[in-house]
Amino acid sequence: MINDFEDSLLPEERRQLSKIFPLSFCNSDSIEAPTGKDETQKSSILKLLRISFRLIESWEFPSQTLSSSVSNSLTIGNPNQITEKLADLKMGISVLIKGCLDGQPNMDENDSLPLPFEDFYLTMGESNLRESFRLLACF
Repeated sequence: MINDFEDSLLPEERRQLSKIFPLSFCNSDSIEAPTGKDETQKSSILKLLRISFRLIESWEFPSQTLSSSVSNSLTIGNPNQITEKLADLKMGISVLIKGCLDGQPNMDENDSLPLPFEDFYLTMGESNLRESFRLLACF
């Protein structure tokens, strides 16, 4: 599968990819993250959110390249779906990081952001919502 992906890249795309990420390792290898449950639980929520944000950033270019190569070979479905989901995750984690820096994440102040499963957030109590943010931080 990886060879098919590399073969489908145009020469310029391959050059760009090799400049940014040597193909001999995963582009997220350099991101320091906790290993194991105990280390993760000892990490702050803000640290875990920042790690998650960096991971998503590291996946953006490869997913865009993959989407463009898939769209050239397949016509079924939306090839940009992965890129769109990564952008949604990045935006959501940015909101959570900002909320942690400001004190507590507060979804009420972010009316401009479309919420997936909006009824879910509206029907949750404050403590349940806070717990959901902690769970997301473990992402």
